[in-house]
Amino acid sequence: MAAPAQFSQYLRSRLRWAGWVCLLLVLPGLSAQAQTGLFTLRRAKARYAQLSFELQRNLIVVPVYLNGRGPYHFMLDTGVGTSLITDPRLRDSLNLRLGQKFLVAGVGEEAPLVAFQTDSIRVQLGTQASAACVSLLLLSDDIFDLSSYVGRPIHGILGADVFRSFVVGINAERQMLTLHSPERFQAPRGRRWAKLPLEIEGDKSYINTKVALNDSVQLPLKLILDTGAGHALSIETGSDRRLTLPPQRLRTPLGRGLSGDVHGYLGRVRGLRLGQYRLQSLVTSFPDEESVRARVEVPRNGNLGFELLKRFDVVIDYPHNRLWLRPNALFRDPFEHDMCGIELLANGPDYHRYVIQRVEPGSPADQAQLRPQDEIISINLAPASSMTLTQISRLLHSADGRQLMLFVRRPDGDLFVAYVKLKRQI
Repeated sequence: MAAPAQFSQYLRSRLRWAGWVCLLLVLPGLSAQAQTGLFTLRRAKARYAQLSFELQRNLIVVPVYLNGRGPYHFMLDTGVGTSLITDPRLRDSLNLRLGQKFLVAGVGEEAPLVAFQTDSIRVQLGTQASAACVSLLLLSDDIFDLSSYVGRPIHGILGADVFRSFVVGINAERQMLTLHSPERFQAPRGRRWAKLPLEIEGDKSYINTKVALNDSVQLPLKLILDTGAGHALSIETGSDRRLTLPPQRLRTPLGRGLSGDVHGYLGRVRGLRLGQYRLQSLVTSFPDEESVRARVEVPRNGNLGFELLKRFDVVIDYPHNRLWLRPNALFRDPFEHDMCGIELLANGPDYHRYVIQRVEPGSPADQAQLRPQDEIISINLAPASSMTLTQISRLLHSADGRQLMLFVRRPDGDLFVAYVKLKRQI
């Protein structure tokens, strides 16, 4: 059957920002299961259970078992209403039963995308929590290509089902999740914990906070709490006429959605307040108004991503509509943008082959004569294959004026050395 308009909007809403990922997904008709908790702790009377995760490019990657097989790697994303299987190869390996079929047209010149509802999947979060019967959406093509962005295999995305089932604690430093039973949860104590109200609308959560755009303009904004967005802050200027672009900004492609390129600006806001805490000089994306207008379901002004949230110990409490934050050792780390000027993706059988997808005109990478499809072989004499994409990304964000020596292979096989001097552009 043809997809309803809401489903087409759902898929078009997926944007991969340059250097970040932003996923804002909703699928009316499949989200009813998220209204109550599906997952339970394996130990019935336990107050909580802990689960290790990987933090890759500011995205939370958790081990997941489906129908007793795995582990597979899923992102944990508060921006997703309906959980997804993004790797279509899992259909055959798990012998999944396909339900309602959707055809999504209008995706540029590409063939229509087919997606299926698949029911009655037994899902385990590591060995700590499980749900006996979950409805997921199986995509016929891995349109998100999260594996290349993250630098390790990604098979799907878990969303509101998990957050409605537990009070979820996230410790980015230790890379540890704590899944609290809502009935037995005890609120954290201590003066350093900030408590903020959460608004749950549909399958997403929102916070209201004050953002200082500059020294003279401070506005209250409604922001999506989005653990699946790797950036710090995104502001939609079309949501309020008082929201204006910063004077110092960088015009750049922010990524690509299914309906085409997404353009906008990168800049900084003066500060943002969360409870008693103030974060300063945040790198912020400002997507063009037409890039986001179609995907707004609930009026809002933007979103908070994990580049900001990782600076806190976080407790996300959907059952009681609360958010708890306590600064950690990352709190005072500066917010930085890529100072090299490349978009880098991983490929190869182990995702340790790093190929440049885009070079920002006039950037240090451009001046060093780097080009799309160049493969980075080594950085400062260290083999690139010995690094993760997260480690390379940190190098490219590291310090204004730092010089990197890149050994590069051209698509025709020629080798050369490029010297790149990082430069803060905003």
